[in-house]
Amino acid sequence: MGRQWLHAKRAIVNLKKGQAVGKLVKEITVAAKLGGGDVSANARLFAAVEKARKASVTREVIERAIRKGAGGGDDKSSLEHVVFEGYAPHKVPLIVEVYTDNNQRTAPEMRVLFKKGVLGGAGSNKFLFDHVGLVEAHHPDASQDLEAAAIEAGANDFEALAHHQNDDIPEGHAGARFITDRTAVHTVSSWLKQHGWSVVTSEIGYVAKSFPELDDTARAEVGEFLQALEDHDDVQRVWAAVK
Repeated sequence: MGRQWLHAKRAIVNLKKGQAVGKLVKEITVAAKLGGGDVSANARLFAAVEKARKASVTREVIERAIRKGAGGGDDKSSLEHVVFEGYAPHKVPLIVEVYTDNNQRTAPEMRVLFKKGVLGGAGSNKFLFDHVGLVEAHHPDASQDLEAAAIEAGANDFEALAHHQNDDIPEGHAGARFITDRTAVHTVSSWLKQHGWSVVTSEIGYVAKSFPELDDTARAEVGEFLQALEDHDDVQRVWAAVK
């Protein structure tokens, strides 16, 4: 077989990288569409642009995505926000956020992906989640008092985040996810940035109220299912009741 496996692996890596960049650009477009094109006044857009820069997305591509989302010029965004509710294997509830320019194509593709789970229907499950603001950030001082930072920033709650939980958190840094009111995302993000924190995620999302008990086999099956969803080009976020 020679080194064919290596070329195949590189092709997969390049495909994954292309998908990741595509989703980053889409996130910039969506953030600008929802909160305007001013990076300094739109915490979600600021976080998305920072992630794109770290992924070596060019300034031209970033600026075009912002203009498209904000409705500048002739190139306006036609992305539609669609939310799918359902269950992964082993009855793990989840919410899938999709941004698509063709829901007639995306909806059937989602049904195919859900063949091992349950999609929508009468079992709407948003009541199993809290709809909140989420800000993820890190600080170079690993001894940071996370609770004090949460209180001073105006967050309702927090949980520590380490590098193995989020690649955007550098090793040796203090990392945290701050849970806020949906209207307080920008305020919390701004306070953190002003006090030496680097904000990597700033968005409205869902936090599960409880988590089903899973053994290692079930957890692996759920993980494969969630990865298949996240690999879909139109899927922007997957919120699942799994730790």
